[in-house]
Amino acid sequence: MSTIDALKWRYATKKMNGEKVSQDKVDQILNAARLAPTCAGLQPFKVIVVTDPELKEKIKAVAYGQQQITDCSHLLIFAAWDNYTEEKIKNVYAHANRERGQSEAETADFVNKIVSSFAGKTPEESFQHAARQAYIGFGVAITEAALLKVDATPMEGFEPEKLDELLGLKALGLRTTTLLPLGYRDTTGDWLVNLKKVRTPFEDFAIEYN
Repeated sequence: MSTIDALKWRYATKKMNGEKVSQDKVDQILNAARLAPTCAGLQPFKVIVVTDPELKEKIKAVAYGQQQITDCSHLLIFAAWDNYTEEKIKNVYAHANRERGQSEAETADFVNKIVSSFAGKTPEESFQHAARQAYIGFGVAITEAALLKVDATPMEGFEPEKLDELLGLKALGLRTTTLLPLGYRDTTGDWLVNLKKVRTPFEDFAIEYN
C-alpha cells in the first residue's frame, strides 16, 4: 500500500474493538517516530507506551472520558522536553559522536552554536519548540500505523498538567503534548467508519508561485 492509499484508508477512529496490536507492529510505529526528523537532530521528546488497564482508566479520567484510551491496545503518549539545557543538548551530540567515531573537538563549534542558539529561550519557549518537534514524530507515527493497517486516534483533548502529574513527568524533564491510541476499529459501533473522508480540494490546498 502506498502512503497516499494508507492516508486515504486511515481516519480518527472513534471506537476500537479491543483487539491487540502485535508488538512487532508497535515497535515499528515507535521506530518510525524515533527516525523522524527534528531540529538539529536533537530529538527533544520521548514516547511513553501504556498498556496497563488501571493506568489507562486514570488517563481517561483526565482526557474527558474518551473511550479509545481504554479500548485501545497500546496508548502512545508523546512528551517533549520541558526546557533546553546545555547538558541535554551536549548529551545528544556526545552520543552522536560516539556512534560516528568523531571526537568532541570535531563537533565543538557546531555544538556550541546550538547551545548558544537555545540558551536565551525561556522554559516555555523551549517547550513550545520541543513540542513542535514531537509533533513531527507524532505525524510520522500516525502514517506508519496507517501503512501497517493499524488504527490510531490523534488526541489533544486532555488536561496536560494533570497527566504530567499522574505520570511523574516533571522529574523526567518532560511535558505531554499529544496522545495516540493504537488498535483496530469497531466496524459496527464507530459512527465515523463509513463516512466519506473529506479534505480541502487540492486546487484550494496548494498555493503555487511559478
